[in-house]
Amino acid sequence: MLRAGIIATKIGNSSYYSQDGTNNQVTVLKVEECVVSNIKTSDKHGYNAVQLATIDTKKDISKIKKPQRKIYSSNNISPKKILKEFRVDNKNILEIGTKLNVNHFKVDQFVDASSISIGKGFAGVMKRHNFGGLRASHGVSISHRSHGSTGQNQDPGRVFKGKKMAGRMGNKKVTKQNLKIIDIDSEKNLLIIKGSVPGKKNSVVYVKDSVKK
Repeated sequence: MLRAGIIATKIGNSSYYSQDGTNNQVTVLKVEECVVSNIKTSDKHGYNAVQLATIDTKKDISKIKKPQRKIYSSNNISPKKILKEFRVDNKNILEIGTKLNVNHFKVDQFVDASSISIGKGFAGVMKRHNFGGLRASHGVSISHRSHGSTGQNQDPGRVFKGKKMAGRMGNKKVTKQNLKIIDIDSEKNLLIIKGSVPGKKNSVVYVKDSVKK
């Protein structure tokens, strides 16, 4: 069953003590009010989806591009920073103007969280791909942390695409699956999720029902 997720902001990490005294490392997510700003149907668009808008922007509506401006003005919604589509089933298509909050999920439910991971800049193969490196003995001339040979001889005579080499690390979309919600604060609109969630502080996180559980 596919249903809409929600858009949250990562506040940071903390410790959470449950009633039996066990200590869990958790990630705290803040959920601003998510408003359904548009819907897509299989008859008209070829697929079913719900578009959510969240986080008010300080921009004047005249400064917003026309396609987005039409979404807000036609639905009497204040301009938002983020628009995100979630694929849904026929039964889970919501009406435009429907508002979602933290109570969209339940305690002890499993979710998948997606965000842009923390960028670590240009990294070598030992940090980026966990290579062992070259020998640290005599004869290895100042290349202990290098990746060694990458290509072949005359046939095929090139480096294959996707070869594990040094390069930019992080700063890409990461989805972490099967994260457990251990508490929900409805008053402060907080989701308390066990474990780590991708992204740095104040980054936008997309949370939806777990695919595998």
